Amino acid sequence: MQYWLMKSEPDTYSIDDLRDFQTDHWDGIRNYQVRNFFRDEMKVGDKAFFYHSNCKEPGIVGLMEIASTAYPDHTAFDKTEKYFDPKSDPDNPRWLMLDVKYNRHLKRKITLTELRGEKFLESMKLLQKGNRLSVLPITREEWDHILGMEKT
Repeated sequence: MQYWLMKSEPDTYSIDDLRDFQTDHWDGIRNYQVRNFFRDEMKVGDKAFFYHSNCKEPGIVGLMEIASTAYPDHTAFDKTEKYFDPKSDPDNPRWLMLDVKYNRHLKRKITLTELRGEKFLESMKLLQKGNRLSVLPITREEWDHILGMEKT
């Protein structure tokens, strides 16, 4: 099993939206490294933190799991979609998405500020300068440490 942190802007798609759907697709990825994570590394049953980004107080708000293997992101082919890509071909899709399943909300938001204050997490990819990927791998040790922070 692998562990991930997946970012979404809460005004666009929040943990509450996922809770309402229970299982939903994670679309709109337009970064090749993240696409490759979807295609090559993410497996059904992997665990992920749901992270609210680009908001007043960014942070981890919930738990989810990967519910499908990667498949073509249909929003790339639809001119009316925000993430339309005229260079993406349905016969040879450039972009992928996968399904995620809601697990639960955290008991409290674990903020980016709190994460930065944890010496144990100083090498976490999320906290590295210049790392702006919307999906990041995390270690089991980072996962466990962050879950432990939920109680404090």
